[in-house]
Amino acid sequence: MRQLSSMKSEFSKWSDIKEQIHTNYSLILIANEENDEEYLNQLDKEQKVLENDLNNLEIELQLRDEYDKSSALLYVKQGSGGVDAQDWAEILLRMYRRWGETKHYKLDILDITSGDEAGIKSATLKIEGDFAYGYLKSEKGTHRLVRLSPFDTDHRRHTSFALVEVLPEVDNDEEIKINSDDIRIDVFRASGNGGQSVQKNSTAVRITHLPSKIVVSVQNERSQFQNKEVALKILHSRLLNIKLEEQEKERQKIKGEHIAAEFGSQIRSYILHPYKMVKDHRTNFETKDAESVLDGKIDDFLKSYLNSKIK
Repeated sequence: MRQLSSMKSEFSKWSDIKEQIHTNYSLILIANEENDEEYLNQLDKEQKVLENDLNNLEIELQLRDEYDKSSALLYVKQGSGGVDAQDWAEILLRMYRRWGETKHYKLDILDITSGDEAGIKSATLKIEGDFAYGYLKSEKGTHRLVRLSPFDTDHRRHTSFALVEVLPEVDNDEEIKINSDDIRIDVFRASGNGGQSVQKNSTAVRITHLPSKIVVSVQNERSQFQNKEVALKILHSRLLNIKLEEQEKERQKIKGEHIAAEFGSQIRSYILHPYKMVKDHRTNFETKDAESVLDGKIDDFLKSYLNSKIK
């Protein structure tokens, strides 16, 4: 039923945009005959919105890998750079939240660890909606920021790093089995905002997967049971991601493609001083409008990456 509902929704999008294009075309003919410049300008604006919607639908046609249509679990962690790196991690988290809001996705912070002086050390954000993972999977890797540090009394230029991981959220995958003997579950008091009942009781859950050493913490929900369920889902997604990465490495070996030796190699630079520019090092796509990018307008980067993967 979920698959049927998704297919109906996709068909409806294409049908609606087709109908709107035909309607606009008829209205443009009428406005031309009547020389109504004001109405023509209005129709021109509507046409540009339709073109953008059509472009987004065409991008979605590329998202046909097994988990592309899934919701996403996005993990942001500070890299090197001290307080600046913690602040940078929080800026990135805000960027992805703003992007998700413009896409009308449902957003939920599952876990967050505040920085020592500012920013965050790490955070896990759930982005729920069709194609969230397909769009955001290109964001995996290290993000580099160059700016005049607001935390340096001498206002010197600092370089900070943050790691972004993106996992598909899946309900079940028969190939991923989690043995109860392979996990250790610890409970502790939540440290974030969650009301007195959350603060006083040990509702937060930490699950350690012993074979892989993966550690997952969740403290967002109000009960220990709910946090455990969410943590197990995240663990499942992390183990699935390991499987997907191994499959991709094998595919690249067969095709003879270069494989980066380092984990989380730098994918994008955000330069705020001495000039402003954001550049993706995989596609060479760049823009000087750094403020808009940090405010969530990252679609051009996502699309350039997806287009670069078309063989």
